[in-house]
Amino acid sequence: MLFLKSTSVTKAPGIYEVDVAAKPPGKTFGVFLATDPDSPPQAVLTALQELGFKNTYQQGYVHKDKGKVLDMHFQKDGTDLFNGWKTDECASNLAALDALFGNFGVTVTPRVMSLAEAYA
Repeated sequence: MLFLKSTSVTKAPGIYEVDVAAKPPGKTFGVFLATDPDSPPQAVLTALQELGFKNTYQQGYVHKDKGKVLDMHFQKDGTDLFNGWKTDECASNLAALDALFGNFGVTVTPRVMSLAEAYA
C-alpha cells in the first residue's frame, strides 16, 4: 500500500511512512506502516494495539536505496456488517489515530483507495 521513496528520512523515530487508508466505500480504515526493522517504533506499535488494531501483515525487504524496511499492516474490527466500522466508530477511530500519530509528530491524512489499488 505504501510507496516509499527513500529510507534516508523518517517521519518519526523508526517510521519511514504512514498511510491510513480504506477500501471503497471508505468507512473502515487500515493503518499501513513502513518501519525501520532495526529500530522499530515500539511505542507506536504498542499504542496501536491498545486502540484495538491488530497486525495483519508484515514483511521485510531491502529498499532500492539499500535501507531495510519492515512493511506492517494493522486493522481493527468494527460492529457493522463484515466487521466494518459504523459511522460513529469511524469518527472515533480516526480521531484516536490522529491523536496517536500526532503525539509522535506525524500528520496522517485518511484516504479512500481507488478500486484498482484496493483490489490489486
